[in-house]
Amino acid sequence: MEGKKYLVEIATSDFITTAAAVEGGAHRIELCANLAEGGVTPSQGTIRQCREKFQALIYPIIRPRGGDFLYTNDEFRIMLQDVQFSKQLGCDGVVIGLLNEDGGIDIKRSSALVEAAYPLGVTFHRAFDRCRDPFEAMEQLISIGCERILTSGQKPSAPDAIELIASLNKAADDRIIIMPGSGVRRDNVKELADKTGCVEFHSSLRAKVKSRMQFIHPAFASSEESYNNNYIDPAEVKAFIEALK
Repeated sequence: MEGKKYLVEIATSDFITTAAAVEGGAHRIELCANLAEGGVTPSQGTIRQCREKFQALIYPIIRPRGGDFLYTNDEFRIMLQDVQFSKQLGCDGVVIGLLNEDGGIDIKRSSALVEAAYPLGVTFHRAFDRCRDPFEAMEQLISIGCERILTSGQKPSAPDAIELIASLNKAADDRIIIMPGSGVRRDNVKELADKTGCVEFHSSLRAKVKSRMQFIHPAFASSEESYNNNYIDPAEVKAFIEALK
């Protein structure tokens, strides 16, 4: 559709990658740590620094650990505190995702986090892709006030689930935003937009860059962890956005 306005969210893993995503024109940042595990809550210092330095929308992920999305009461209390801290700092929203043992949405505690975040926006992340019934889950998330669902259509990669994502977007009927993410790149984002009708898209555009360290300890010379840093190329972000035009 001519003139359709698209919004691009970039998942970042630290302050430096956030700066690069913003430079590239990202409209919104899903602020994470440790994207190798799917993203966990960044430090309070990182959230504060990003909020103070950048004008882009900032949505910290509220996820106390990697792994599944079944949380203990102690973990939930941590999440509640992280939501409140993000709100105090003036973030624009938060990203949550909680499931029950049976694969249903943890409605009670998700609702409590939405309420704690208000008036901030709330995205429900790809825990949604592990739930047993996506259409039932979507209705529940609408009922508790989530503003969007990040989804790969219950597949590892969104381009492999275009039909389900399109069906979810149609059923959402503007009551909640369906945002495809995972495997979304500049070479497929326009096709996803055209075939699903979605207008918001999520990508991490993750890459690695060699450390600027001059001294390389010989015992760790082959260590990827020691001498490669997370990296986002601002030009890739720009190209991703341009691909939607």
